[in-house]
Amino acid sequence: MMTTSSIAKEENISQLKPLQQETICPTAKMQAINVDAWFGQKQILKTVSLTVKPNTVTAIIGPSGCGKSTFLRCFNRMHELVPNSKMTGKILLDGKNIYDRQMDPVQIRRRVGMVFQKPNPFPTMNIYDNVAAGLRLTGAKKDTNLDDIVKRSLEQATLWDEVKDDLKKPGTSISGGQQQRLCIARAIALQPEVILMDEPCSALDPIATAKIEKLVIELKQDYAVVIVTHNMQQASRVSDYTAFMYLGELVEFDETSKIFENPKNKLTEKYITGEFG
Repeated sequence: MMTTSSIAKEENISQLKPLQQETICPTAKMQAINVDAWFGQKQILKTVSLTVKPNTVTAIIGPSGCGKSTFLRCFNRMHELVPNSKMTGKILLDGKNIYDRQMDPVQIRRRVGMVFQKPNPFPTMNIYDNVAAGLRLTGAKKDTNLDDIVKRSLEQATLWDEVKDDLKKPGTSISGGQQQRLCIARAIALQPEVILMDEPCSALDPIATAKIEKLVIELKQDYAVVIVTHNMQQASRVSDYTAFMYLGELVEFDETSKIFENPKNKLTEKYITGEFG
């Protein structure tokens, strides 16, 4: 198998990546335009542009360390929470740059939810309070019916039937796969417009993974979903569009079927056929 360094020497990535531009897509739910990102002096992302359409699943694939998770965290301004981090370029949500000074980061994170790699229910809260936590923290109105929202969110996360009689049990008392769906319910409760998922199945067994994948496909009926995954088979199963990243650059972005069946770039082909990774 070829190593990352040998691939880097063999291929000129700048000749393989799609042409970057500042054209705003009027039908996009979110759009990254010429995004660069750093941790200290180290540049992680290099002029990345990507369009996320409503009611679709977009998968981001690529070898470890290529910038997938960093790029994802730029979409809801979590990258800026890391000390010595920096980002330039634009991230648009409904055509408005979320990094403009007048944009409230808290409200952006409410509109663009995040589900992390490992299930992270709040350990001191029961199942009910885990789902309701975001609403309470962001100042839910007094007339908000939390019971209805919790039930609806758990139903959307396909978890209600499994926990409806155990809502007062700790969120950490259920299985790993159920905990991950609980975290998805917690994100859904805030009624976001976009859901970001950072390798949500990497810590789960095959049965739990299958449930999450089915849920991801169902969620696109109501949300735009962006999922980072190291599992190419998973990307091919759940996504409508796939972006392949390498060494901080976007090499290729297209409909998932085209990426996996007829990639335009040699580097993409080498990655999905397992020549490196």
